Amino acid sequence: MSDGHGRTPETPPGWSAEQPPPYSAPQASPWTAPGSPTQTPYGQPYEPQGEAPQPPPYGPPGPQQPYPQPGHPQSGHPQPGYPQPGYQQPGYQQPGYQQGGYQQGGYQQGGYQQPGYGYMPPPALRPGIIPLRPLGLGDILDGTIKLIRSNPKAVLGLSAVAALLGAVPLAVGQAVMLGSMGDIINDPQAASAGLDSFYGIVAQYGGMLVSYAIQFVVVTVLTGVLTRILGRAVFGGNITAAEAWHLSKGRLPALFGVVGLMAAMMVIPLIVVTLVVVALAMNVSSSEGAGLIIGVMGLFVLLFIPYYLFITTRFAFAAPAVVLEGRGPIDAMRRSWHLVTGDFWRVLGILLLTSLLVGLVAGVLSVPFSFGGTLIGMLGAGSPGSAVVAAVFIAAGATLSAMFSYPFQAGVSGLLYADRRMRGEAFDLVLQTAAIEQQRQGWVHASADDLWHPSNSARS
Repeated sequence: MSDGHGRTPETPPGWSAEQPPPYSAPQASPWTAPGSPTQTPYGQPYEPQGEAPQPPPYGPPGPQQPYPQPGHPQSGHPQPGYPQPGYQQPGYQQPGYQQGGYQQGGYQQGGYQQPGYGYMPPPALRPGIIPLRPLGLGDILDGTIKLIRSNPKAVLGLSAVAALLGAVPLAVGQAVMLGSMGDIINDPQAASAGLDSFYGIVAQYGGMLVSYAIQFVVVTVLTGVLTRILGRAVFGGNITAAEAWHLSKGRLPALFGVVGLMAAMMVIPLIVVTLVVVALAMNVSSSEGAGLIIGVMGLFVLLFIPYYLFITTRFAFAAPAVVLEGRGPIDAMRRSWHLVTGDFWRVLGILLLTSLLVGLVAGVLSVPFSFGGTLIGMLGAGSPGSAVVAAVFIAAGATLSAMFSYPFQAGVSGLLYADRRMRGEAFDLVLQTAAIEQQRQGWVHASADDLWHPSNSARS
C-alpha cells in the first residue's frame, strides 16, 4: 500500500498482486515551455522540484485563500485552473472562474451581477405620449406634438374655437382702422382728426381690449380642458372634447382665481409706474421732466422683464395643479412654487425656448394673412366689402397661429409639471405601476385621472 510518498516493500496478505501505481504527478504534457522544470515520469513518486511562484488569484486585492482541491494539500502544489510551466491539466478549470470575456464567472453578491461593457438599460415603459421616466427637452417637445396628433379633434377643435373668439373683435377693429388709411392718403388732416375722435379711438383700441378680455376667459378654459386631455394621454387614453369639458368645468373657478392673481401681479407694477410718471409730469417742468420720465420708464422696463420671467416661471404649474390635483388657487400657486424649487433655471429655459418656437411658427402662419388683410384694407378706400375681406384675412391668420400656440404652450407646461413630479417625487414609479395594470386590463380606465393626486406619489 502507498501513502503517496513512496512504495511499500510488500503487498499485504489478501491483496491482489496487480495494484495501481502509487500516487504521483499527472502525465507529462508534450507541450512544455523551454526552461521549465523536469517533470516526473508517469508511475514514479511525485517530488516537487523548484516550481515557479503562482500568480495571485483573480479578484480584489487583499488576502484570499486559494481554491483547495480535494486530496491535495494547499501548499507546495499548483492550484487547479492556473496553468503553470510544465504542468497543465487540460480541460480542468476552477469552478466559477473564467478569464475570457472579462467575467468573473458566477461571482455574485446577494444575487447582483455587475453588468459588463456595452450594457444598455431597458427602455422605459411608454403607454402614451411620453416615456414614464424623467423627461428631457426632446421628450417634452415630442410629447406635445404627440398630444396634438393623438387627439386632433379635441385639441385643435377647441383651440380653433378659442382662437376665433379672441381674433374676431381684434380683426374687426383693425379692419375699420385700416379702412381709414385710404382717407389719410387723400386728405391727411381730415383723416387724422377723425382718428383722434371718439369713434377713431374706439376703432383703434376697442377691438383690442375686447379681444384681450375674451382671450382671458377662453384661454383659461382651454388650458383646463387641454390639461385634462393631457392627463389621460400620458397613459395612452383619448377622451372627447365633451368628456374633457365635463371633467374640467368644476375646476374653472379655481383656475380663474389663479389667472386673476397672476394678472394682478403683473398689473400692479404697471399701475405704480404709471402713477409715478403722471406725478413727475405734473410736478416737473417740461425741459427737466422729459428726461426724468424717460429714465424712470427705462428703469421700469429693465426691472419688469426679470420680474415677469420670475413670476411666470414660479407659477407655471399652478394650472396643472388646479386641474389634475384639485387644489385651490393659493394652494396651487404654492404647489407650483415648490415644484419649481431646485430646477428654476431649467424650467425657465424650456419655457423661453417654447415661447420662441411658438412665436416663430405663429408668425409664419399669420404674417401672410395679416399682410394680405392690411393691403386689402388700405387699398379698398374704406368700402364695406374691403373692410369685411380684410377682417376675414386678419382673423384667419390670428386663428391659425393661435390654433398652434395655445395647445403647444399648454402641452409643454403640463409635461414639465409631470417631469418635475417624476424627478422630485418619484412619480414615474406610480405611473409605471398603473400603466402595467392598464396594459393587463387592455384599456385605460377613467380612474387613471385620480393618480395625479399627490397622495399617490411614491414620496408623498
